[in-house]
Amino acid sequence: MRNCDTVFEALKWASSFLIENKRDENAGELLMKHLLKMDRSQLLANQRLVLKDQEKLEFVRGITDHIQGTPIQHIIGSEEFYGRQFLVNGDVLIPRPETEELVYHTLEKIRVHFGAAERLELADIGTGSGAIAVSLKAEKPELSVCAVDISGEALDVARQNAEVLGAEVVFIEGDLLEPLISRGMKVDVLVSNPPYIPLGDLPSLSEVVKDHEPHSALFGGESGLEFYQRFMEELPLVMKDRFLVGFEIGAGQGEAVAGMLRGAFPDTHTEIIPDINGKDRMVFCTKG
Repeated sequence: MRNCDTVFEALKWASSFLIENKRDENAGELLMKHLLKMDRSQLLANQRLVLKDQEKLEFVRGITDHIQGTPIQHIIGSEEFYGRQFLVNGDVLIPRPETEELVYHTLEKIRVHFGAAERLELADIGTGSGAIAVSLKAEKPELSVCAVDISGEALDVARQNAEVLGAEVVFIEGDLLEPLISRGMKVDVLVSNPPYIPLGDLPSLSEVVKDHEPHSALFGGESGLEFYQRFMEELPLVMKDRFLVGFEIGAGQGEAVAGMLRGAFPDTHTEIIPDINGKDRMVFCTKG
């Protein structure tokens, strides 16, 4: 077997192998933390730990599978998001760090826009793994949260995450805002990370993404804006008089989505917020 006797040697081998094959070199650390049930500080403190044969075998196999295209999160079975571990599989989009920024800014804007208001109704549309809905509920327990997804399989994963993390979220199967409209529901806050990748970008995506994550959660039609356009038709039917809407968007889509919101809701405040890398990432619209 490769020279992977200690944690240090195994991580060094994995890093070189991953870089050589144009994969994220952090995958080795993620897998090792999972196999040894350690956090990062524990792993750093145990660099000289001698691995058991089974641990070496599973580590090498996992890194090799990742090189061949399997997301490391599918090998581990989870991904960290906003300080919590979320179960993931091929039925849901793997939560991204950029989406943590949507959660952070949503919480901040709720605080500023609604102040001390208590029982706010919030909907997360296209919830996938439930990462956004569960995180918002966990961070602000007084929110009344419902989450919608068209995929029953995705909702199964989301329900597991909510249960494991102790978040009381109502999950509803359906297409965009139709479940809210049909129930006569109106909300104070609506957030969504809808599919926004243009179909033309498919060939340029890594096989880790395009071969293992649900296309229904990735692609937003030819322009990437299809779901935002659909939202604008339905949003006026479900938002209360005073509201907050927050979308994650793709790079360069800020002005287009902000313009749609201004068209759907004249006399509102619309703001494009970049992510930590300076790219358009979120659009928020507030009224009242």
